[in-house]
Amino acid sequence: MADKPIILITGGNAGIGYETVKALYASPMASTILMGSRSLEKAKSAISTLQSEIPNAKSEIVPLQIDIEDDASIDSAYKEVESKWGRVDSLINNAGGSFDPVMLQKPGAAGIREAFDHSYSLNVTSTHVMTHTFAPLLLKSSEPRLLFVTSGLSSLETCAEGRNPSFAQPIPAGWPKPPAMSAVAYRSSKTGLNMLVLDWVRVLKVDGVKVFNISPGFLATNLGGMGAEALKKFGAGDPSIGGTFLRDVVEGKRDEDAGKVIGKDGIQPW
Repeated sequence: MADKPIILITGGNAGIGYETVKALYASPMASTILMGSRSLEKAKSAISTLQSEIPNAKSEIVPLQIDIEDDASIDSAYKEVESKWGRVDSLINNAGGSFDPVMLQKPGAAGIREAFDHSYSLNVTSTHVMTHTFAPLLLKSSEPRLLFVTSGLSSLETCAEGRNPSFAQPIPAGWPKPPAMSAVAYRSSKTGLNMLVLDWVRVLKVDGVKVFNISPGFLATNLGGMGAEALKKFGAGDPSIGGTFLRDVVEGKRDEDAGKVIGKDGIQPW
């Protein structure tokens, strides 16, 4: 590709998104990285930090205000990207969240509805709207890649076989059951995302788009509001692991695994 690749990542100012931008920015392969963020100020601050840490980068980072739960925000971002660059070579659907703690804070129906509704709104519906809106720009690329970020907790096969840590927790008989942080709303939404990815694989195959479902592993981000340090105590790895992994996928190092759920060490069952 003669021009620098245009890479758009949602939720790029924090967590795995930030580490992905950092890995791409430090790469010897030059690119234009569009750091999507709900807050333009937070994006600019994150970019300033990266520029000070990596002074001789070959790439450039551009802040892009985008809230994937806001259709007007998505449309505005689309118009900006279309007018300035005319295409997107890699779209990384990274923005997502976990809202299961709400069910502990609000026991009963209200908490369940809030946790599930927000999880599906952000992780499934809004991700689908984002992809649907930007698909025309992705199809203008000569080497289009579409990435989604799922979870190791989303695999039906893994859960059915009892290999998910949540399924190893002893459950006492009787009702009510004691409260537990099993992340069921988050897990369910990411399983829903997996089905969404399968459909995008089907829809875009004829257009030559390489679609990936990324399972970055258990990493110490602020997902769910627990905090990185708390997650490290449970064995979570550094978020930079996920950033490096996503960069490798964007740069074509896992192209043979397109259409699958991939982790840095292999294939994850659906």
